[in-house]
Amino acid sequence: MLGAAQRSFKNLILDEDLPLPPVWDAKAAAGMAIYRNAYRLRIVGALGETFCRTQRWVGAEPFGQAATHYTILQPPSSWSLDHIGAGFPALLEDLFRNDPEVAELARLEWQMNQLYVAKDAQPLDQSAFAAAVEDYSEADWANLTLELMPGLAIEPVRTDCAAIWRALTDNTEMPQDVILKEASALIVWRENFRCVFRSASSAEAHALSLAGDAASFAAICDAMVIILGEERAASETGTMLGRWVQDGMIAGIAEPSSDLLHARDADWT
Repeated sequence: MLGAAQRSFKNLILDEDLPLPPVWDAKAAAGMAIYRNAYRLRIVGALGETFCRTQRWVGAEPFGQAATHYTILQPPSSWSLDHIGAGFPALLEDLFRNDPEVAELARLEWQMNQLYVAKDAQPLDQSAFAAAVEDYSEADWANLTLELMPGLAIEPVRTDCAAIWRALTDNTEMPQDVILKEASALIVWRENFRCVFRSASSAEAHALSLAGDAASFAAICDAMVIILGEERAASETGTMLGRWVQDGMIAGIAEPSSDLLHARDADWT
């Protein structure tokens, strides 16, 4: 009975088109309207905290309208406020079609916030990685698969939302041109207790994405041959791997798999 009453009350809060119980009087109806408004304001406020830079970029009023719209279309389905913004960047992409940096900035903010609740892991440093692969044969290298740091995310971008983020964070001058000359990507991960990101080429983003999908090093190299050409693929893939280790993106080396995961058809070019 209690559970049914709670679900019924929740539905009344989320859907103002539902008829109120016939026993409710005008005072009760007015109280529900106040409760609904307070509830939505709390969710809008939480979205403003999660996407604070996006709010500053678009302005408080447009952001508030978008957040209210989102709250009505996609009411929270989780007990935790950590999850309420999952679909917000997609809505912003639709609402701000002529300003693609808005959704990309929001996606960057969302991924950065998600790192705070990602599992803890110790990255494999350069000496530990070198020791682990010291006696690797050519076949071992071909079958090498990596475990990326928990929460690491790769976001394809076509705007300079990273520069916007930094300008809003440091209160410095905004970039003049927000549209990038060529598609790029941002890699987001947690460095000890610090959430960080950096730019990456589309090729590196694709390679790291394959690594995150448990592709073997041989499969990653094959993908890079297609993107970069045979002459550049081997050296540049090795350089990427060294940088991933140096940046603290690698949590460990997985057990070799008998099946190599080959390059996906995703278009990163």
